Amino acid sequence: MKLKLAIIYGVLIWIISTILIHLLNPIFNSNLPGINIIVPVITIIVTGFFGILYIRDIETNEVIEGIIVGIIFVLIDTILDAFILVLPIAQSSITGDYSLHIISITIITLLITTFLGYLAQMTIDLK
Repeated sequence: MKLKLAIIYGVLIWIISTILIHLLNPIFNSNLPGINIIVPVITIIVTGFFGILYIRDIETNEVIEGIIVGIIFVLIDTILDAFILVLPIAQSSITGDYSLHIISITIITLLITTFLGYLAQMTIDLK
């Protein structure tokens, strides 16, 4: 377990996702009212990228590492969202319903990192 690297990647995921969401959310909300598709899409892309960067250096127990790093990513996202976005502002532009946001981000992040760990343990022979 590379805890320091996981924390750094978790913070980077949160920063990049938050910036992209604040930049792209007005564009998508004006064209697709009532549908907030940009948050999950950006989360999938950014978490997938940093998940690959983290998992590629792991040699053993990749699935377990994927689950653990996913939990760390979710904890960092929840803590930073709560202290920076939700508590200072009653209604944040990133989350209309905060509990739904936490549940969806948890499911997406854990699925991505666990699946990346599973893929990392496979030996692929392309002929």
